[in-house]
Amino acid sequence: SMQEIHLDQLRMYSILPSQQEPLTLDHPKGDKDNPYKCDKCTNQSEHLKSHMRTHTDEKPYRCDQCAKRFSYSCYLKNHMRTHTREKPYSCDQCTKSFSQKGNLKIHMKTHTGEEPYRCDQCTKRFSYSCYLKNHMRTHTREKPYSCDQCTKRFAQHGTLNVHMRTHTGEKPYGCDQCIKCFRWQDSLRIHKMTHSGEKPYRCDQCTKRFSRNESLKNHMKTHTGDKPYGCDQCTKRFSRNESLKNHMKTHTGEKPYGCDQCTKCFSQSYYLKIHLRTHTGEKPYRCDQCTKRFSQSSSLRIHMRTHTGEKPYSCDHCTKRFAQHGTLNKHMRSHSGEKPYRCDQCSKRCSRRDVLNIHMRTHSGEKPYKCDQCPMCFSHKSNLKIHKRTHSG
Repeated sequence: SMQEIHLDQLRMYSILPSQQEPLTLDHPKGDKDNPYKCDKCTNQSEHLKSHMRTHTDEKPYRCDQCAKRFSYSCYLKNHMRTHTREKPYSCDQCTKSFSQKGNLKIHMKTHTGEEPYRCDQCTKRFSYSCYLKNHMRTHTREKPYSCDQCTKRFAQHGTLNVHMRTHTGEKPYGCDQCIKCFRWQDSLRIHKMTHSGEKPYRCDQCTKRFSRNESLKNHMKTHTGDKPYGCDQCTKRFSRNESLKNHMKTHTGEKPYGCDQCTKCFSQSYYLKIHLRTHTGEKPYRCDQCTKRFSQSSSLRIHMRTHTGEKPYSCDHCTKRFAQHGTLNKHMRSHSGEKPYRCDQCSKRCSRRDVLNIHMRTHSGEKPYKCDQCPMCFSHKSNLKIHKRTHSG
């Protein structure tokens, strides 16, 4: 029968509803004059059974790859392409492909430039009436789509769908170069630049380039000196709110990210990620001028200055310049006399942590530098060098 043929087609696409929700294709009997008239609205259709789901919210079609359910088999079929990454609809004007025919139609207007729908509140024009409808909500402030997991509301249904991933943890956008997946398509696009090395956003004040416009904006504050975010516990200020949040953990002592290989904990997930490379030995960043490799991109960037001779950090008290910001900070203490590192065994204070570490050996008796010619050991590397001269003559 036709019903059996249709069921076979559904099985072929793996979109048959569960046994607890049997699919029936026969139509309910209506009145004599309008056999397929909906008693909930004015709709008249020979597919009344399917139409009724818009009222009942019935979703008999379940994806076997994730937990999503759909009212219609065609919706499930389109959704399955987010898993298979199939894009059967290709543009004949460029290389782009799409998973849905409707998206291809929308894209084609980027070639024709057609924008027949105009906003009567501003000068904007749109390719589709639905785009204009969504845009009008920026004027009316209407947010008809509410999240049933929290109190947030949205102007567009698509924005609500994307927001729901913060609750479900769904990450439908997978990178084809590595195993990473993302909640948002834009996040995947930005991530792919880490593989291609593409950095389209260039600073007009220096030679730096960035893969994200937001990163460029944050970088520009290093030139303008703009630091709008101030700590209420100390005098430090920051160019980014995220930097302030991370800094606040130095006051609270919060370190929520623990290493499962050792006992170390970190205030930021990024620091934990870098630390884990000390266990794995991973060094993904390679210098293209020599054979050295690094576990952090910042370490590679600093190393490159040994090849270029670049010293971007200058002292405003003397003529000295430095390749690293941290080295400049240490140098500044020679002008200010600041000695922030205090010995807990005596009253001595030091301007640098490494100097304090060396001093602590006078208390512990540690002598880590051993001569390879005799049994002598030393607390200072410089003392070992002097001693070795007694062997060389």
